Amino acid sequence: MSMANGYFGKVLWVDLSDESFKDQELSDKIYREFIGGYGLACKLIYENTKAKFDPLGPDAIFGFFPGLLTGTIAPFSGRYMVAGKSPLTGTWGDANSGGFFGPEIKKSGYDSILFKGIAESPKYVTIIGDDKQIHDASDIWGLDVIEAEEKLKVKHGKFIKTAGIGKAGEKVSLISGIVNDKGRIAARSGIGAVMGSKKLKMLVLKGNKALPLANKDKLSELTKYYNSAKKVKAGKLRKMIFKLIPGMPKLLRRLNIPLKAPETMISQIFRMFGTSVSNTISAEIGDSPVKNWGGVGQYDFPPSKSMGISSVKINSYKIREYGCYTCPVQCGGILSVPEIGLEETHLPEYETCCVFGTLLLNNDLMSIFTINEMCNRHGLDTISAGGTVAFAIECFENGILTTKDTGGLELKWGNSEAIIEVIKKMINREGIGDILADGCKKASEIIGKGSERYAMHSAGQEIAMHDPRHFESLAHTYAFDPTPGRHTAPSVDFLEIGPVEKFSPGLKLPDKWKKDINKKYRAQWKVVSFYQVLNSLGLCMFSAMFGEYPLLDIIKSVTGWDISIDEMLKTGFRIQALRQAFTVREGMILAKNELPGRVYGDPPQERGPNKGITVDYKDFNEGVCKELGWNPENGYPLPETLKDLNLEYVIKDLY
Repeated sequence: MSMANGYFGKVLWVDLSDESFKDQELSDKIYREFIGGYGLACKLIYENTKAKFDPLGPDAIFGFFPGLLTGTIAPFSGRYMVAGKSPLTGTWGDANSGGFFGPEIKKSGYDSILFKGIAESPKYVTIIGDDKQIHDASDIWGLDVIEAEEKLKVKHGKFIKTAGIGKAGEKVSLISGIVNDKGRIAARSGIGAVMGSKKLKMLVLKGNKALPLANKDKLSELTKYYNSAKKVKAGKLRKMIFKLIPGMPKLLRRLNIPLKAPETMISQIFRMFGTSVSNTISAEIGDSPVKNWGGVGQYDFPPSKSMGISSVKINSYKIREYGCYTCPVQCGGILSVPEIGLEETHLPEYETCCVFGTLLLNNDLMSIFTINEMCNRHGLDTISAGGTVAFAIECFENGILTTKDTGGLELKWGNSEAIIEVIKKMINREGIGDILADGCKKASEIIGKGSERYAMHSAGQEIAMHDPRHFESLAHTYAFDPTPGRHTAPSVDFLEIGPVEKFSPGLKLPDKWKKDINKKYRAQWKVVSFYQVLNSLGLCMFSAMFGEYPLLDIIKSVTGWDISIDEMLKTGFRIQALRQAFTVREGMILAKNELPGRVYGDPPQERGPNKGITVDYKDFNEGVCKELGWNPENGYPLPETLKDLNLEYVIKDLY
């Protein structure tokens, strides 16, 4: 067993079919080459599954993977990932969540917990100290995640940490996720459906293990220095100025001011408002998709409407700030909304506000609070759920769906009452909700009648709430990343919202990359590699926007590794190549994947900020593939690339 620092050197396998537990020891080499998080996930899942397995079958594996730094005091290191084969897209699937559950995995003495097999009846798993058990879950099956957690706290103690599925996952909705901390969700890729297919309701942890560190004092010194230097609390004058920003979308559009700011200002704005600060701004400047990607915010959802869901209004309900483990910024919030009987609810993120607001032309803030709470409790991915409702509304508008199909619901733009009701139906798989619960692609295949033209997805996953006509390389990310349709996958234009080049020495992008397409290919390669490292370390993606971070020094203080930024980037590239190889092995030729025309501007819009823009994402992919050492015809990593990355064992699977 490894005695190295920064990790325990072992993972836990739970077989739900025979109700067994098994420890697996891992070599130091695996950690150096795959770090943790979904880096470790793709290594273990790739090697322990056969090609083209059923993601909802007994051979499917999924697991919980904290990052390498998760469980330490390193700033922003509270993330964990769930991973497996996505039943939604058939590709590699992963999802990321914050809160306080990830560190508890490490406190349980494991670097990840993986599940295989299928239970005969509903179960939940506890790891409390050294005691590991599989329990009957019949008394919590059917409850929402918060209700189930409260019931288990009575039985196992109030200090347990849980991650579980609500009704959406139990009913194997392909757009369901896994919930922890009452409102943090590993939402995308449909991994909640994988958990539901295994009849696993919840993972319950209460650990007591201390993570071995190479230099605890140095880590403490670095953390204190970083946190003291970041000044995330704005002064009175700045607070007054910041409160004006969400009310100035027209001015920002007219002056063509991009979504970009200095690192100190970004962290202070995030602390005040969270990601919802851009609700009104993004709708106006062309970043937010509008009316199922067919509208223009400036005209269809102007400030007179979007101000109804502004971050200032949302903030008026905040009763306290919420931050994930070790986060100095604390961009979340706990709200109290007496108008709808919510004593405590998590602040809705930008993506949720946009998908149930701007995308549906709905400025009823109370409905967004209601839907956010429902999705949190029942583990429904808000991006996919809202995108699927947008599809249904457009089908209704065009006579493909009628009130006979919807159970009497008038699915119209901005009809917040009907939107709430259709989400209830999706959670419970009732009526039209049964068809919509697996996302818009599968719904369009059932409904037919040309409805596919209104399904805005990439390989089956609803596309996130940022427009590639505003952030050009997002089109490439949406189409060709191993987890398609995701804004949290790497895009050089999108990441540039914050000063990513300042994050760590050596991350500088090529000079004038915006003007030289060949340099932009290299810049995208660097961002792709960097993102894999960030995720596998367990760092929040927003940390890259907040200026210089003592990355290599923190890694050394935790693990003892003398590691260069070049080695880190190569490691990130190795992780991306294996995620890609998994997707290719499962039969998905991502290089042939195509986005809906509306998403990239075919035909281009005739008015508004994105007027006349069509993104040539296919040519961009060809250039990026050549930079990566992948075959642009099919997206296969080339044999020589795999050899260089110590992934020789993959070659036989692909070639």
